[in-house]
Amino acid sequence: MNAPTSPAAWSAVAAPARAARPTVIRLDAVTKAFRPRAEAPAVTALDAIDLDIAEGEIVGIIGRSGAGKSTLVRLINGLEKPTGGRVVVAGVTLSELPESQARRARSSIGMVFQHFNLMSSRTAAGNIALPLEIAGADKEAIPRRVDELLALVGLAAERDRYPSELSGGQKQRVGIARALAARPKVLLCDEATSALDPETTRQILALIARIRDEIGITVVLVTHDMAAVKAIADRVAVIDGGRLVEQGTAFDVFAHPRHPATRRLVSAVAGVAIPEDLQARLAPAPVAGGQAILRVVFSGPSASEPVLTRIAKLTATDINIHAAQVETLAGRPFGTIIVAVPSAFAVLGAVQAALQQLDLASEVLGYVA
Repeated sequence: MNAPTSPAAWSAVAAPARAARPTVIRLDAVTKAFRPRAEAPAVTALDAIDLDIAEGEIVGIIGRSGAGKSTLVRLINGLEKPTGGRVVVAGVTLSELPESQARRARSSIGMVFQHFNLMSSRTAAGNIALPLEIAGADKEAIPRRVDELLALVGLAAERDRYPSELSGGQKQRVGIARALAARPKVLLCDEATSALDPETTRQILALIARIRDEIGITVVLVTHDMAAVKAIADRVAVIDGGRLVEQGTAFDVFAHPRHPATRRLVSAVAGVAIPEDLQARLAPAPVAGGQAILRVVFSGPSASEPVLTRIAKLTATDINIHAAQVETLAGRPFGTIIVAVPSAFAVLGAVQAALQQLDLASEVLGYVA
């Protein structure tokens, strides 16, 4: 099948240029290998990961199960040391610190967990106070800080309730408040919404985005939940087989995925799927008198313009629409449409040339009789 065309909108292979902001997290050629048994060969979980995350960003790190996300989380929060490379968080090279110093350095990192990890014997306020007590904070200042955080996450009325009396969403709000107690520079969310229902997930994601906006904290969202990343991430990094295979703005990664792993991950939440009956008939080569099936991607102003009508007139070609969808990605309109055009070389070439002239991305998915 033909490779996708490459209009200007597809240009950023690496992370796009951003306004100059301090780098809070830097992964420099980070590799992690495990040896399950002394006599067994080493297994590489992460391979030469290079990633910079700036202050105040929300970055989604996505990948399938087993891709290396959990290992990456443990490296960022200093619970594991890399086999090679450096992990720098808030100006401190965690990968080079002895454990005694690494524990203190972790105060710059707040962790939000999938299953909340709350102490059942403590109230909401007591759970939030715990990291401050462990850190030896001033006893008179702790209640004030706890009240600030309860208000921030919308749980002031639940301060004296125990985890068993709270809903899943309320428990995660307590978890977020606890993670923020020591005023960290990084909020690391490890599958933070995976245990929640869709409506509660939307609420928690909105809360995380609001907290970022209000206090300027850097958020790393490590997840396999593409909808969560699509909802709030500024940038996305894709891990596959232990390697960083793609990164860019959330819009570019979801609208124009380049790596096959990225395409598999985002296909369920961005764009439109090929109808099953059409998919079953697709062939890799043209059929005499048949049609080519194209995926056309619209972004920006073109998402709401009648471009297919223009192309049909320009090329004197009938364009049959099989499926279409327009949505919003990272605050920008984005549309995908599956169309059929005659597969004759001259006609197909004219249609693709017209699409490219309008800066629209297209890809031949296959051919049908």
